[in-house]
Amino acid sequence: MRVLVTGGAGFIGSHVTKILLDQGHKVVVLDNLSSSKKETVDSRAELIVGDIKDPKSSRAALKGADAVIHMAGLIIVPESVKDPIKYCENNVIGTVSFLESMRKEKVKKIIFSSSACVYGNPQNLPIKEDAPVNPDNPYGASKASIEAFLQSYHAVFGFDVAILRYFNPYGPGEMHNPETHAIPNFIKATLAKKPIPLYWKGEQIRDFIYIEDLAQAHADVLNLSGFEIFNIGCEKGIKVKDVVDEIFKIAGYKVPIDDLGKRAGDVSANFASSEKLKKAVGWKAKVGLREGLTKTIEFYRSI
Repeated sequence: MRVLVTGGAGFIGSHVTKILLDQGHKVVVLDNLSSSKKETVDSRAELIVGDIKDPKSSRAALKGADAVIHMAGLIIVPESVKDPIKYCENNVIGTVSFLESMRKEKVKKIIFSSSACVYGNPQNLPIKEDAPVNPDNPYGASKASIEAFLQSYHAVFGFDVAILRYFNPYGPGEMHNPETHAIPNFIKATLAKKPIPLYWKGEQIRDFIYIEDLAQAHADVLNLSGFEIFNIGCEKGIKVKDVVDEIFKIAGYKVPIDDLGKRAGDVSANFASSEKLKKAVGWKAKVGLREGLTKTIEFYRSI
């Protein structure tokens, strides 16, 4: 299969690209390199430097594609709170522009990189896919809006859509600048023997999913048709402060905590039920937190 991966130079996209190539697919990456580097793209893939909002580069990248894995977009929750218009213009309008390019090139299969942020503060745990969509920050609202457009493109234009709602990905290769995600910031602070930045005293509960498990899910759903929504998580909630303690155990020492208090846009607890995806394609998370953190710490030690 010939697969176009938008945002394929990013942290998750580069892992997805590698798995697809390893499985024998042909991969084209479309990325504007605004927050990533071309060196992260597997040399076996074709890289087109361009933006999803630009029909010319989008349509060029889509030529001959059988499917799209759409990962391009802005991802920083606090930034979205400060600048909602930016997230609407880039994520939502940019995606609709890209969907129009897909329609014109007659490419009608898409796997979309969504987020557990669409749920907001959940009413029940673990979260199932039929839980209410109630985003409580603009980043989550942008993902929910894109999901609604994908539903309409399925209904009106016959697109095959698989929406993957990520919980909290982590692992080797995460090099955002600035870095806003918890685990890489915890690890980098620990290795530098500096205070760890911690919101809510680490009492919030999250579902941390290792990057290779997450990436595998994209390949697993490639052959599905219709309109499907799946959660991608380990199905285990863990307090953020317990992740910090696990990092200390692996590192062999502790560092001080920098208590940053509360943060707008955060939810107190979320973790996934991924039973639906298991039943559909047999996917399950294989890498436990201790193993995943060990591999991630090794990566940051090596750079």
